[in-house]
Amino acid sequence: MPLVDIEGRQLKVSNLDKVLYPAAGFTKAHVIDYYARAGRWMVPHLKDRPLTLKRYPDGVGAESFFEKNAPSHAPEWVRTARVEGSTSAVDYVLANDLPTLVWAANLAALELHPSLSRAPRMEQPTMVVFDLDPGAPATLLECCRVAVVLRGMFDALKLQSFAKTSGGKGMQVYVPLNTGGVTYEDTKGFSRQVAQLLEQQLPDQVVSNMKKELRVGKVLVDWSQNDRKKTTVAVYSLRARERPTASAPVSWDEVASALKAGRPDRLVFEAAQVLERLEHEGDLFAPTLKLQQTLPGLAEGRE
Repeated sequence: MPLVDIEGRQLKVSNLDKVLYPAAGFTKAHVIDYYARAGRWMVPHLKDRPLTLKRYPDGVGAESFFEKNAPSHAPEWVRTARVEGSTSAVDYVLANDLPTLVWAANLAALELHPSLSRAPRMEQPTMVVFDLDPGAPATLLECCRVAVVLRGMFDALKLQSFAKTSGGKGMQVYVPLNTGGVTYEDTKGFSRQVAQLLEQQLPDQVVSNMKKELRVGKVLVDWSQNDRKKTTVAVYSLRARERPTASAPVSWDEVASALKAGRPDRLVFEAAQVLERLEHEGDLFAPTLKLQQTLPGLAEGRE
């Protein structure tokens, strides 16, 4: 197997010619190259976050599986975090450096799903996330419409929010917190209230209940992601779609422009486009790493 040197770590890579995205001719070598190049922006967002890998050994369209426990063959330098569950403990990978990210890519871990918490403070989320999932015939365009309304609600609460595409058919809106003492009970309660309020205001566009029969033609505002046991796809992670799209941050101006033009395709980015955006615009999601904000109703009790 070929050896590559990543920041002083020697990594064996294999099956580089294997096509993982048949419709695009995108090979395992392309996947590794993407993560190697995007890594300097990705790692800060993944650092200390227990990571679930979604692996596609034979490419998209073939069998896949989620891997939570770090595999026994992981290099000794791959850091892990033990998280106690209801029945057992899980040793999650921590993608705290570029070599670990490239190692995961070599496992055909196309998708990376981190926790909203950083180890060891697993009871303390650093952000609130709203996952906007359109029920056909609703599309990403309807998600944009709902996202803009969400942003207006947060602006009224003096909370900054940030949008990213899911890399699939939906998008997510994040409210960074980065403050001590916040619990999932806090963030889940807040997100549920917001989703239900949005549903009341836009009953023809929004649903907060996950029942499939209620979601036809509407956007599910999934508040339930704000849970210690849940994960959300990482910013800049590839997605296992027909083509190698990635979850990419977008500016609110871009969201408004796509909505005005009726062009959801403006918010769909493949790997090469994401890398180009990073080189020219930098990390649009960087503020979520340090911006400190307090949820309404918590400030009084925490002073």
